[in-house]
Amino acid sequence: MKTPRSRTSALHKLKVSVATFASVIAFAAGPALAEDKPAIEVVTHAGAGGGTDVNSRMMMLRSRRTLAQDMVVVNKRGGGGAAAMNYFMTRPADGNTILTFTVGHAITMGAGKTKLTVADMAPIARGTNDPQILMVNCKTTAYKTPEEFVEGMKGGDALKFGGTQTGTIDHITAFLWAKRLGVGMPTYIPFKGGGELATQLVAGSVDVGILNLSEAAAPVEAGDICPMVILAENGMAPIPDAKTSKELGIDLNLSTTRGFVTHAGVDAERLAELEAGMMKAMEHSMYQAYLTNSGLDSSSPMASADWGKQIESMVAEFGPAMKEMGLIE
Repeated sequence: MKTPRSRTSALHKLKVSVATFASVIAFAAGPALAEDKPAIEVVTHAGAGGGTDVNSRMMMLRSRRTLAQDMVVVNKRGGGGAAAMNYFMTRPADGNTILTFTVGHAITMGAGKTKLTVADMAPIARGTNDPQILMVNCKTTAYKTPEEFVEGMKGGDALKFGGTQTGTIDHITAFLWAKRLGVGMPTYIPFKGGGELATQLVAGSVDVGILNLSEAAAPVEAGDICPMVILAENGMAPIPDAKTSKELGIDLNLSTTRGFVTHAGVDAERLAELEAGMMKAMEHSMYQAYLTNSGLDSSSPMASADWGKQIESMVAEFGPAMKEMGLIE
């Protein structure tokens, strides 16, 4: 599976640095828009400039206008999101505190490392959704199609999977993928980050890399790495040869995702106001450009009902998986 030249322009967009938006993001810390309203705290577990921090600020850029209310980032690092979640629990349920909720938070909740529960949160909207993709080395793989890849694993092919560290969404993905196919956990080799993993996949250190498209844009464009399976319901335009898990008849959707929640018990009218304001803000061309340059599309923003279902699904799946994997007792 070689990467067609027609993909070059689409994949090239993934290379644009988030720094492109730095000057725009600065406006998110501008003066208050309504002096009679308190500022909304947007609590993140990432340091300034991290992916979750940037996503929060990009959402805030227009939400401050659509909600006519100032918004400020509160960074609470530590514990895989536990510090941010624990701080969130101390805030009043008045709709003026928003937690940026990620797949990492769902893993931490599934592991029982925080007292925050799904029932304590009210979903507002999803901001980004970056599907997990199983990729192989185009030049050395024995599999030329996604179907061959699936049949090979089902047939007992021993493959080395690579991901980012242990106990992460990548590690859990390897386990759940194998479980859905009815085979044992493959050998899993952890790396420090997606860039290193992509390099080692090209070098032949692993047979399968669990990556997001943005992490492997350059080697995919060069024809060195071939995406096989997108663990999602919908395909991705830059990689048309890859099949979705849904197309292959495998019930497994996993993503690196970020979204926003507030406290359960917040007034229904206020919840509706927050959802409408944030969804409208994320329809703006600047947020859409941010998605494009992150290798995502307009399907990332999602309204509260479906976002809430995704949160529930992640937390419910991750806890039992980690127990089976021996990561928690």
